[in-house]
Amino acid sequence: MTPRRVVSLLALLATLLFCTALPATAAQGGPPPRPPVSSPVDSSLATHSYGYADTPVGQPMKGIAPYLFPGDNYDAKFPGGVLWSYFALNEVMKDPSDCNTFDWTIFDKALDEAAVWGRQLAFRFYVEYPGGTASHPANGIPPCLNGKAAMRTNGFWGTVSPDYDDPHTIEAFTNFVNAFAARYDRSGPGGTADPRIAFMTAGLVGLWGEWHTWPYDRDTSDGYPDLFPTDATVAKLVGAFSKAIRNIPVEIRYGDLAGLAGASTIGLHDDSWDYKEFRDSGLGGMTLPQSMGGWSDAFLQRALDGGTENRWTTASVGGEARPEIQGQIYSTWPGGSGQVDNTLAATELTHVTWMINQTGAGSYSTTDPKVAAGVRRMGYNLYVPHADFNSPTGSSLKVGVTMQNDGVAPFYQPWTVQLGLQDAAGKLVRSWDTPWDLRTVQPLKIRAFPDWNVGADPTYLDYGRPVNFGATVDTTGVPAGSYTLVMRVHNPLDAVTPQVLKSRPAAQRLSDDVISHYRAPYPLMFANANQRADGWLNLGSLGVGGGGGGDTTPPTAPTLTATGHTAASVSLSWSGATDNVGVTGYDVYRSGSLVGSTASTTYTDTGLTAGTAYSYTVRARDAAGNVSADSNRVTVTTDTGSGGSSGGGDGGTPPTGLVVDNFDGTPPYPSSALNDLGRWTGGNSFLNGGGAGEVTGGALVLQYSNGGWFGSDIYTDVSDRHDLVLRLKGAHGGEEGDFQLSLGGVTKVFKDFVLADGSHPKVTGSFTDIRIPLAANGINASAPGQLSMGFWYGGSSTLSIDSLSFQ
Repeated sequence: MTPRRVVSLLALLATLLFCTALPATAAQGGPPPRPPVSSPVDSSLATHSYGYADTPVGQPMKGIAPYLFPGDNYDAKFPGGVLWSYFALNEVMKDPSDCNTFDWTIFDKALDEAAVWGRQLAFRFYVEYPGGTASHPANGIPPCLNGKAAMRTNGFWGTVSPDYDDPHTIEAFTNFVNAFAARYDRSGPGGTADPRIAFMTAGLVGLWGEWHTWPYDRDTSDGYPDLFPTDATVAKLVGAFSKAIRNIPVEIRYGDLAGLAGASTIGLHDDSWDYKEFRDSGLGGMTLPQSMGGWSDAFLQRALDGGTENRWTTASVGGEARPEIQGQIYSTWPGGSGQVDNTLAATELTHVTWMINQTGAGSYSTTDPKVAAGVRRMGYNLYVPHADFNSPTGSSLKVGVTMQNDGVAPFYQPWTVQLGLQDAAGKLVRSWDTPWDLRTVQPLKIRAFPDWNVGADPTYLDYGRPVNFGATVDTTGVPAGSYTLVMRVHNPLDAVTPQVLKSRPAAQRLSDDVISHYRAPYPLMFANANQRADGWLNLGSLGVGGGGGGDTTPPTAPTLTATGHTAASVSLSWSGATDNVGVTGYDVYRSGSLVGSTASTTYTDTGLTAGTAYSYTVRARDAAGNVSADSNRVTVTTDTGSGGSSGGGDGGTPPTGLVVDNFDGTPPYPSSALNDLGRWTGGNSFLNGGGAGEVTGGALVLQYSNGGWFGSDIYTDVSDRHDLVLRLKGAHGGEEGDFQLSLGGVTKVFKDFVLADGSHPKVTGSFTDIRIPLAANGINASAPGQLSMGFWYGGSSTLSIDSLSFQ
């Protein structure tokens, strides 16, 4: 039995437990009061409306969290921005004579390894863990308590714990909380939390740090003594967390613990999420309340008993999907079956943002619509229906952005919202930080508990409201011209770069092999059709400085045609508009909402629904910010199947063998983040497609200027194949020296690979199959890993990739 499986089995046994603390006397909270109405939109500004689109399933600070096991490959796991780990308290409190001395090396190293994979870490410190883990001990008691606090044995689990009510234990735990807060809670930008941290579960007390000591609990009728701390001690420890930690989201196991009702910054975690448990009287839920078939000690019943069922409005909710059902939670989405309870109800009533699910993280498919819907339903889901702005007057640009939340919880971190201007080449010319607080964007609708008696289940109540943010920014120094206004939420984890990781002290430093897997952090993506893969949201075009010497003449309207379509995409082309000075770009609208901007005269709209009619128009803009009238309207119906493009590609023979990607729009790139193998793919730092490159006419087009990275996961044994085949072309020819290619442990500048005849690759101006023999180039075909291409070799051009395959 593997150590990981032991962990899972022990965890599931721990969640078979009954109440360990007396319920608090607070009454149910009832429907929470709605937040105030937002300030009105400035009516003097032009409104720019945007269409809705599903977000990627991998988002920061939400979703499915696998365990952090050093050396694991998390590119092969289900996408998401959170990893999970336990730590023994004595791994950071090592001094036998001082309970106020700490060595954070093991914790910092884990935070860094999570950052390598573009994820933040959720975690817990414990003092008793039955059996321990492969890398953390069973006994986590700090040695400074030896000889001071009495040690007690839980004979059922074979663990030892300190007397939780002993003043020395309380002092040691409080010292830990205060030292942790001083080091991590205010060390981020502007005094915010360490950017490597996602969520902290309170831990410390009880088995696995889960705040229970079963069967040595307050129910002594079974003959076992009570080892659980008193309410007075519980309240002291809850108060210590609440007082010391203000930025890092802290969660605790049960909603009716003493002192919790008044600690509004402490959230909850359900470690038996969505599970139905057999007991002598039958089958009952461990998450949903008694009014929905749950047991009296179910997670939400205890929250109702403690008056904390609305704690999610101010503090996060997480936990762990019960190990027995992790692999099939979403099999019957939105309902449940057998020992899987109603999953939609569990999601909507717990308002869960993140969830440990080790089995699902390794087995779920990102193309499974039920899994995707369930994961997207967790936590926040932010959408921008419109922004309001004009071209700036003088050096003052006033921008209004309206946000709404269609999820079940707010975004809990005070991350900075940034505005920016990008030129026609996609280069960010200027950016501004705003004071906008995403945490104020609460879910528009919430599901009512049957216990509230406001209607039959399910009843959905109005709660949050659209929030109108506004800012005035200074454009002084921005060159006159036409720009795209963009917005993003800055993930502060991007400060933890490979260079930073390599500069760590020797004891904390990760190996070069681990650091080599570095991935940029997950960007927060809005549920918008105009959302770019690099995290920037395209808000539309404007002109700065009246470029062109007072030009007020708009371009002529383009003439639009459809050039192809698949089940998930539509390809468009238009005749270039004319202008008295010069056209600088085009804005593409689907059903009146902006979906993209481009400097070229082609565009492919991706992520569409099969068998659906879509209408498009295009507007041209010039350097002065003048915008043309709408083009003619074109209506296109996507294919009903999942076949290839009806008009894309280069007209050549479709690739054979194992096709990594033929860029036919299915799955859509980059919005799905999937290649034709169903594995991760994406790009950044290119000059087009918002940094990711873009699929146009059945090929991936990468515009670069001494920068750009593209990757596509293989992680499939291809030892039965002879060649890697790249069908590609360059804008000019001769681009073979502009990029390196990495595959199967081999990294070379593309021109240095050896072909079957002993020559080297040459990129031409026409699509050509370039066949790279695997064995002759030392590529490990049984473990190819990720295919990646880096364009940091001084070149400036465009590379178009029609297909990638193994033959």
